[in-house]
Amino acid sequence: MSAQIVIIEDEEDLLELCEYHLEKEGYEVTGFLSTKNVENLLLEEDIDLIIADRNLPGVEGSEFIKQIREEGHKVPVIFVSAKNQDSEIEEGFLRGGDDYLTKPFNMNELVLRVKSILRRTKVSDEGKLVYKDITLNLDERRAYVGGKEVNLSKLEFELLSYFIHNKNVVLNRDQLLEEVWKNEEFKQEKTVNVTINRLKKKIDPNKEREYIQPIRGIGYKLC
Repeated sequence: MSAQIVIIEDEEDLLELCEYHLEKEGYEVTGFLSTKNVENLLLEEDIDLIIADRNLPGVEGSEFIKQIREEGHKVPVIFVSAKNQDSEIEEGFLRGGDDYLTKPFNMNELVLRVKSILRRTKVSDEGKLVYKDITLNLDERRAYVGGKEVNLSKLEFELLSYFIHNKNVVLNRDQLLEEVWKNEEFKQEKTVNVTINRLKKKIDPNKEREYIQPIRGIGYKLC
């Protein structure tokens, strides 16, 4: 599956030009003229990279990135901006940027920087499962939600991992018992319900995200 890239750029001609060159490289690109609705997309989709201008209507680009960083979003960011003073570039990095390209710029350089960032982050993400603001470190068997560690039991960790591997797929209780509980002798449908409810309380204590949703008469879905 190709990388999914979000571009936030209020100059429509430049936005279309960036989209054209990146799509030509095989990437899936979604463009926005402001930061409005970007965060909703981050919650719904697994985005691999954000390319953001700083001079945007409404929220300034680096302020927006600082905000989503504080909310736990780890997606890499390249700033593309006419703000080219040393102090402004430093500010961009301090607010969560991973790279900084000043305007005007060469499209080929943008493509090369995108490839470089994606190559590095792909390597660093080996051994991890990421879904929205949930990250599972498979090597250390640690779970994080919004950047904060959540203490999960072995069974809860395996269950969440299985849900992430099968995101947006409706999973019935028999399937979960077979794939997650496996050879354990004590396997009942009630066990699935109890464990899922316990897991939901740990990863969404305030019931704000509703990651795992019950599908009446069938099972559950991570969405």
